[in-house]
Amino acid sequence: MAPRKIAVLDDYQQVASTYADWDAIGAEDVTFFGQHLGDADGVVAALEPYDVVVAMRERTAFPADVLERLPHLGLLVTTGPANVAIDVAAARERGVTVSGTGGVSSNAPTVEMTWALIHALTRHVPAEDRAVRAGRWQHTVGRDLAGRRLGVVGLGGIGAPVAAVGLALGMDVVAWSEHLDPDDARGHGVTPVSKDELLTTSDVVTVHLKLSARTTGLIGRDDLARMKPTALLVNTSRGPIVDEDALVEALHAGTIGGAGLDVFGTEPLPVDAPLRTAPNTVLTPHLGYVTEGTYEVFYRDAVEDIRAWADGAPIRELGPEDGGAPRS
Repeated sequence: MAPRKIAVLDDYQQVASTYADWDAIGAEDVTFFGQHLGDADGVVAALEPYDVVVAMRERTAFPADVLERLPHLGLLVTTGPANVAIDVAAARERGVTVSGTGGVSSNAPTVEMTWALIHALTRHVPAEDRAVRAGRWQHTVGRDLAGRRLGVVGLGGIGAPVAAVGLALGMDVVAWSEHLDPDDARGHGVTPVSKDELLTTSDVVTVHLKLSARTTGLIGRDDLARMKPTALLVNTSRGPIVDEDALVEALHAGTIGGAGLDVFGTEPLPVDAPLRTAPNTVLTPHLGYVTEGTYEVFYRDAVEDIRAWADGAPIRELGPEDGGAPRS
């Protein structure tokens, strides 16, 4: 049986309809939401009539209390193979199927975004762009990367290729994470160091870790205080890994040189967020995975998930380990 009503969430660029054949599902209605739905009450108010919801990554949370207030929901699709913003265990208790999609063939989009932020910071790209448009010419002096130290926090699927680019640019690359294998790091041409050494000696610190209870607040006030006053911090992983309040303080105090952020503790970033007015920052709206290739996979697979569920044979089902923590 075809689903009755499908909601496709957080389609900020209003392009989801172009990346898959939604008509092939045979639903009575497919609604593409171009604006974030807001808090839990806003999510419930908007989605109460829908039996299928397609969520874009962790942009909208589905904890147990929200799921309990969506009586018609039968299928919740998340783009990507896991989603920490969905309480999968609670969904299962309510008989809601949770399916994922494939990801991208590589971590290249986020690696590229990381280096876009680094270059934007070191060469003052946003400021110079604004200056040229205002009729001015050359009012900043860029920083060199060759010969400087790049500190990579987390040398995994994204951190390793970020490090490789740094090496190609002639940087001295070091890495740290709680479970870093020193031999693996050396195999990448990277020097394993302690967290303290990475923070105190790096000219650019870039974060590439998964968000968990262990990594939340991993870069806190004391960590920022140990960084060079000229050092740059880049985060394309998840906002809560860095203490945002402490970061804002450090930026205003000038105890670090700047920050390039693609992720935030609350997304979309509130209009009154202190980071919006913090100096020496480049802020982007979580663009790390937002590329044509990624969207093609996400939305194509989402349609496949819906059709399989409608046929009574769900695919790519997520288990509790793929979502938020079960209720205690």
